[in-house]
Amino acid sequence: MTASTSGTSASAARGAASTDLSLDDITIVDNTLLKRAVGAMALGNAMEWFDFGVYSYIAVTLGQVFFPSSSPSAQLIATFGTFAAAFLVRPIGGMVFGPLGDRIGRQRVLAMTMIMMACGTFAIGLIPSYKSIGIAAPVLLLAARLIQGFSTGGEYGGAATFIAEFATDKRRGFMGSFLEFGTLIGYVFGAGSVAVLTAVLSHDALLDWGWRVPFLVAGPLGLVGLFIRMKLEETPAFKREAELREAEEHARPKLTVGTLLTQHLRPFLLCVGLVLIFNVTDYMALSYLPSYLSATLHFNETHGLFLVLAVMVLMMPMTLAFGRLSDAIGRKPVMLAGCVGLIVLSIPSLTLIQTGALVPVFLGLLILGALLSCFTGVMPSALPALFPTAIRYGALAIGFNVSVSLFGGTTPLVAAWLVDHTQNLMMPAYYLMGAAVIGIVSVLALHETARRPLPGSGPSVSTKAEAHAVLRGVRLARELDDEYATANAVRA
Repeated sequence: MTASTSGTSASAARGAASTDLSLDDITIVDNTLLKRAVGAMALGNAMEWFDFGVYSYIAVTLGQVFFPSSSPSAQLIATFGTFAAAFLVRPIGGMVFGPLGDRIGRQRVLAMTMIMMACGTFAIGLIPSYKSIGIAAPVLLLAARLIQGFSTGGEYGGAATFIAEFATDKRRGFMGSFLEFGTLIGYVFGAGSVAVLTAVLSHDALLDWGWRVPFLVAGPLGLVGLFIRMKLEETPAFKREAELREAEEHARPKLTVGTLLTQHLRPFLLCVGLVLIFNVTDYMALSYLPSYLSATLHFNETHGLFLVLAVMVLMMPMTLAFGRLSDAIGRKPVMLAGCVGLIVLSIPSLTLIQTGALVPVFLGLLILGALLSCFTGVMPSALPALFPTAIRYGALAIGFNVSVSLFGGTTPLVAAWLVDHTQNLMMPAYYLMGAAVIGIVSVLALHETARRPLPGSGPSVSTKAEAHAVLRGVRLARELDDEYATANAVRA
């Protein structure tokens, strides 16, 4: 990272559009440090979402361990109820970690969230079964899930902010897509570990001890992730903002829910709407449908897990491709394509899945995975661009987690309840279509941010030559404005 350091004029440092823009206001990013930052965030995110995702893929087994019942549907609903409970504390985690990240730095807070997630997940692997300690078992499970949820409240907003602030304006979409690439790696290892366990262990062995293995792996993974994140430098945008706050005698940014809802209401609502469609699709396709296949359609559980695993592997290059595409044609067209695709293709996808045949089930899951990739590839760059540097981490963490808690994390629970009470197996498709309508409204209301500086920051480029090109562009625009103003004055 080679970031400009003067920044004595706050107005100059807060936007590329300033007519006083100088070379000192342009951040020149060291490509080596950029790759290190992106790699660390992606790897750390993979470890976090391995921890968080394992719960979804072994939900059927957990239901038998912690919620004894004669009804598989009741077990599944109880398990996903505990899954959803973790999302209730995510906004609290966002309100704590987000503003803290704006005050003391992104890197330190992201190290905290990593170790908390690892501790919560490791604890789940140590909890005795309901058969051993009765009602205390699900209570302890809930407590561990709440720790997970609290730490996750500071994870995504911070990781997305970290990459967005390190990336250059031209490649922010592509670089940001590596964050979700890391998420998919975590999910793949989570699903893969569960699939292998269910394939090689007997049902009794899985219930007795096998289910604990992926949770216990979280301990050493958390230590590795903590080491990686502690080695990172702070982002150029945060360093500059901290200097400006100190120069202006504002020791810390003041972000409260009240100021967020009054001074930044529009971007906050857009954040909620975009996260809604992103996470409803994510948790429906990658968390609920594996259990839907086994518990509702009685599809072979191991086969279902391997199919979802294959879809996620294929989503990895698609996520990077859509991130790169968003840099070329814009964030809005890519996200809009995903929303329209859900409205058109959700019912055909569920119809294929309901056949219960291996190839049609895979094709149905792959369609949803491809549509989800439109969001995974773009959201990490689109969401941080909604808010200025001074409040970016806090505002994004709060908005993201409020939306996830209300709509995303409850998706498996609501979908399972709707299917159970209506006996309509197409309910997941209708749910996706409703979310897509909200997504379309949000995307259409969004200002395009591709290849533009983040709010509150100057331009970010990869070379000094690009910096000079930006300055030439600013001067040319100023000259054209002057000529236009002169021509209007002459005509008047």
